[in-house]
Amino acid sequence: MKKLLLLSLLILTSLNCSFAQDQDVEKKPSPVRFLLGGALEFGGDDVAKVYFTNGEDQSVKAGQGVSIALGAQFQFPKLEKLLLRTTVGYKYVTTQADNAHIRLTRVPLQFTANWMATDKIRLGAGLVTHQAIRFKADGIGEDMTFKGASGPVFEVAYSIVGISYTAMKYTDQTNTTYSANSIGITFSGVFNKRK
Repeated sequence: MKKLLLLSLLILTSLNCSFAQDQDVEKKPSPVRFLLGGALEFGGDDVAKVYFTNGEDQSVKAGQGVSIALGAQFQFPKLEKLLLRTTVGYKYVTTQADNAHIRLTRVPLQFTANWMATDKIRLGAGLVTHQAIRFKADGIGEDMTFKGASGPVFEVAYSIVGISYTAMKYTDQTNTTYSANSIGITFSGVFNKRK
């Protein structure tokens, strides 16, 4: 028991010394930062139309949805205005139906090159791909699956808020194509910013 206690004290002492030395050395900020983003997007062709008992209807559009994404931002030390961003997310849209959970879901993977025109204005362009695209009718209609799709994405942002445009087509299991083009309001921010 005494040996275990002595070993524990030695480890804690060495960690404390190591931590104290790290505090003395000025750390350089990491060029890689954690990125958190989201979007509210509109547009695209109707994938389905839901009819309600009160006579109203609602379309589920291929480009429509709310998304959240996690990823990373890389900044080149000698070219600080250029940022590379990559994210993986989840995009979701549902209907106002009370008796069924009708939804269109997909997993967006996005890679963009961004240029900081000013300290706050960011211009971005890149490629986005949607995988695992599924429409679930929850027993009211027919479920649909789509092939993975990809297309260009463009964004202009001020600080953490931006406007994006995505051009994409979805193809379902019967080879019917749908425009999934969308215009969106985006939100993104990085952690561990340079001071």
